Amino acid sequence: MPARTARPRRLRAGLAQLVFMLVGLCAGLAVPMISWGPRLPSAPVTHALVTIGIGLLGAVTLIFSLLFLVVQWVMSTFTPRLMLFRDDPFVWRTFGFALGLVVFCMAAAFAVGRSPEVSAAVPVLAMLELLVLVALLRALQLRAFAAIQLAPALGTIADHGRTVLTTLYTEHRHDSPPLPPVRSTVVWRQPPVVLQRVETAELIVAATAANVTIVLRQNPGATLHHGSHVADVHGGELAEARVLGSLVVGAERTFEQDPLLAFRLLADIALRALSPAVNDPATAVQAFDELADLLGWVAEAPLGPLRVTDDAGVDRLVVHLPGWEEFLRTSVDDIAFVARSPMVVIGLRDSLRRVRDRATPEHVELLDRWLARLDHQVTRL
Repeated sequence: MPARTARPRRLRAGLAQLVFMLVGLCAGLAVPMISWGPRLPSAPVTHALVTIGIGLLGAVTLIFSLLFLVVQWVMSTFTPRLMLFRDDPFVWRTFGFALGLVVFCMAAAFAVGRSPEVSAAVPVLAMLELLVLVALLRALQLRAFAAIQLAPALGTIADHGRTVLTTLYTEHRHDSPPLPPVRSTVVWRQPPVVLQRVETAELIVAATAANVTIVLRQNPGATLHHGSHVADVHGGELAEARVLGSLVVGAERTFEQDPLLAFRLLADIALRALSPAVNDPATAVQAFDELADLLGWVAEAPLGPLRVTDDAGVDRLVVHLPGWEEFLRTSVDDIAFVARSPMVVIGLRDSLRRVRDRATPEHVELLDRWLARLDHQVTRL
């Protein structure tokens, strides 16, 4: 069984829209059949339904326009890897609700047909759905405005990063006896892809059944190249397909289990702000604030591999995660290489000083080396 390919977001969005349209179709055919309650002449109701249905196509166009404009703005202003608005389920659910309302209006107008009267529930329900759509469109516009503003974008990235770090670096961590010898190695034999997610529960079940321990050598967010060593199987035999079948891969990194993605995005935004074409050191310093907070969290956290046990307390899955040096390198190396503005160098140094105040003793040495470099750079400005 090969590794799973993440279901494309456009496919998930299409399924959601299909569900909305099916619900709209069923409601549009069923509601006009209501025989109780007040009744209205069918002709004006039909005209109103057709008018609303056709007019709602403008709402669909508005959603697509917002999506296109926001994605283009974010890619050119922040980083092409930041796709929070594109991937926001609220966008596609609002689009699906608008399509469902169009289908409801057209189906209801068809169901009314030549009947002289129709239940008042039909126009009432259409108007209520229209009011809901207006509220959704307003919320969508507010999200779009937030997506193109610097502070909300930086805060959202940092929030995603903290969520991933809290999950990966605080759970299932314990001392463990040495692992049994390696019996086999799982190798990636396909074109390059990004490891997006590890189905932990499935790997635990497979490892428990085979009485083995699986050590993943690639963490989520890594690119799997042809010939890459993906995992080692300790203490027994386990089919390579069982391990690969529990990995979800795709074309781009996601926030689901990737501990470095938030650091990479924040560093990218700072680097773009420092490029000669933009030359916006204040934006870079603002990105440092969020980077420093995330780095401070890592600096005081118990780093190490993620160990997951079975019900008997036996290690069944070990996932090697990025260490302190990798976090610091992702966050600081590229920025320090291009930093020339006094505001940027001093801002980066002050950010790392705040990180040092929170760091555990084993993380201080590397920070001190970086701070010494930045102090020297400040004296030369």
